[in-house]
This record gives sequence, structure tokens and C-alpha cells, in this order.
Amino acid sequence: MNNKIVEIISFSILIESLITYFKEFFVNDDFSFSMLFSIILGIVIAIAYKLDLPEYLDLKSSVPYVGNFLTGILISRGSNYIYDILKSLTNIK
Repeated sequence: MNNKIVEIISFSILIESLITYFKEFFVNDDFSFSMLFSIILGIVIAIAYKLDLPEYLDLKSSVPYVGNFLTGILISRGSNYIYDILKSLTNIK
């Protein structure tokens, strides 16, 4: 499959998962401090340990820390969520 198509599909999956998460957080009025703490902790850990899911998928960013930020938000959802996303992303390659 063309590499650009894989990139577009990969980012589509990532963006969809992020929007779903923020929809729960802001639109549905389900604000909770535990969810906020989870997001902050996920971002801090991703930056501290240089975790960058898009980079691992060979999707390089020209803006520093964008991949760490996205990865931090995704890992704040928990292991089952990350497993499902990774399964979706690896199935398209």
C-alpha cells in the first residue's frame, strides 16, 4: 500500500480516538478530575520517556513534542484502548 495512504489512515484512526475521548470530556459534560489527572499524567510520562506513537509508525513530525503529546493523551485512556488502536493501526500496514 502507498506510504502516504498508510499515513493518512493512521492519523485518521488517531484523530478519531482523540475526538472520542475529548467528546466525553467536554461535550457530554462528564468532567472529572480523575480524567484530567489521567490526561496530564499520560502527557508528562510520554514526554519524560520520549514515547511517540506516530514516530514508531514512521510518521515523523516537524513540530517537536506533537507525537509525545498525542501519545500521552492516548496512553491516558489505558492499556485496552492502546491495544485496540495499535491493532487497528497495524492491520492497515
